[in-house]
Amino acid sequence: MSTSELRPVYTLWQIMLYMLRLGALGFGGPVALVGYMHRDLVEDRKWISQEDYKEGLALAQMAPGPLAAQLGIYMGYVHYRIAGATLAGIAFVIPSFLMVVALGWAYVRFGGLSWMQAVFYGVGAAVIGIIAMSAKKLTQKSVGKDKLLWAIYLVLAAVTIITESEVAWLFIAAGVLVWFLRAPPKWLGKGSVNTLALTQLPMAWGVFGTTDVSVLTQIAVFFAKAGAFVFGSGLAIVPFLYGGVVTEHHWLNDKQFVDAVAVAMITPGPVVITVGFIGYLIAGLPGASVAALATFLPCYLFTIIPAPYFKKYGKVPGVVAFVDGITAAAIGAIAGSVFVIAKRSIVDIPTALIALVTIALLWKFKKLQEPVIVAAAALLGLILYPLVSH
Repeated sequence: MSTSELRPVYTLWQIMLYMLRLGALGFGGPVALVGYMHRDLVEDRKWISQEDYKEGLALAQMAPGPLAAQLGIYMGYVHYRIAGATLAGIAFVIPSFLMVVALGWAYVRFGGLSWMQAVFYGVGAAVIGIIAMSAKKLTQKSVGKDKLLWAIYLVLAAVTIITESEVAWLFIAAGVLVWFLRAPPKWLGKGSVNTLALTQLPMAWGVFGTTDVSVLTQIAVFFAKAGAFVFGSGLAIVPFLYGGVVTEHHWLNDKQFVDAVAVAMITPGPVVITVGFIGYLIAGLPGASVAALATFLPCYLFTIIPAPYFKKYGKVPGVVAFVDGITAAAIGAIAGSVFVIAKRSIVDIPTALIALVTIALLWKFKKLQEPVIVAAAALLGLILYPLVSH
């Protein structure tokens, strides 16, 4: 029985405070954040059931937009419906939004952030260790010893490593494969009209995006597209943002864009919050606010609109099989992304050692808090980076 059918053992205020804390202290990007929610809400506090968590993860993976933010919104939705989803979503995003706006102000005021590269040098390496441990726990919990799910998991991990991106349709394909093999439907091809309609949406946005409008409207349209059509983890949005922000609109140069991605990495909460930093560099506080709102609104709607149907039909064998397939694919992509991000963050022996020590510490001390590791890694970065960069 899922926890959503029982009386909640926590208040709306408690879930909101938890999301506020996760948004303020949750380092490591979407993969780690998804892992923290499982550890804290399912295993430790037992506020959310394993079934509800798996449903939330599958829905977040199926819908476009930032993965961790959607899962957080769904966690709020489980017991407190739209009020819970709204407050959980806002609480999760606000702390890191305020941080990136403050960093944006400092960046503009003092012209670039050289210390940030030093911090990122240490934190980027520690984050790899944190993500690797999250991926390990999620794999054990959700894939287990199931051979079919392991096959899907390994294929998605390999595809993610080879292409260095998350191939959205493979998640859906994995869900359909498990569904057809484990609980074959009596009807087929019923949803083809809806699917066709969805494929036309990007074209409609494209037409709208070409009209000549004010900068804030351009920001709103571009970032809404980013939020609505980029699947998977926050890192998947980076190539899309680069194409629009640097290549198409020329809002930022290469150096500024790389700094924006570094800001996303050294601040807690969702990686996608870098849109607030980018928005700030383009058009100050209004730009930051519009960019963040436009990116997160689609993911909020993509979570709360299908959620009731997902809850209602979530126990149907076909849906369970579909969810299992998508979950295995999602965790496979998460495991693959560890290698992809590691290639960018582990650049020499000190960074490799920081990553390995992080894994060893998290393995040995189960209760060790990630912010402690991130703070230590930031200090190490500030000390080591000047020595290795000369």
